[in-house]
Amino acid sequence: MGFILTKMLSVFGDTEHKVIIVGLDNAGKTTILYQFLTKEAVHTSPTIGSNVEEITVRKTHFLVWDIGGQDNLRASWYSYYGNTEIVILVVDSTDRERLTLTKEELHQMLAHEELQNAALLILANKQDVKGSMTAAEISQCLTLDSISSHPWHVQACCALTGEGLPASLDWMKSRVVAN
Repeated sequence: MGFILTKMLSVFGDTEHKVIIVGLDNAGKTTILYQFLTKEAVHTSPTIGSNVEEITVRKTHFLVWDIGGQDNLRASWYSYYGNTEIVILVVDSTDRERLTLTKEELHQMLAHEELQNAALLILANKQDVKGSMTAAEISQCLTLDSISSHPWHVQACCALTGEGLPASLDWMKSRVVAN
């Protein structure tokens, strides 16, 4: 009976789904969070700690945690992992030099026990900048094809204009409805 009730609540949108947004500093995590919420670009400053907002997509509620990406804050990301259903990794598509570091952080994070059931959404941000890497290039550099333990999706986007973000929200909704 409990399973049926839970399934019915998730269909009708009364369940809240935890999402964390991670990525290196200056990738655009906070801008994406507020673009999801307000559909506008907002002025942000580096996140010290986290921001949290509730985002509703057609009766599906997401509690979205935007976690600071500076080097000294990444060590505390694990404290946000509990009950996370979706991990959003924001990648600065212009930052080729730190893509290896992003890959290391990603694979270390996915190995964590508390994220074993989480889906992974990679947002290839800053696609509006000339010379930015494509979503396919980022996928290859992060060796996403080697990830079989988590469902994943790569979405090209621009946090400033919102391009690509509605498709990201649709993918998130489809993941939680599928579960």
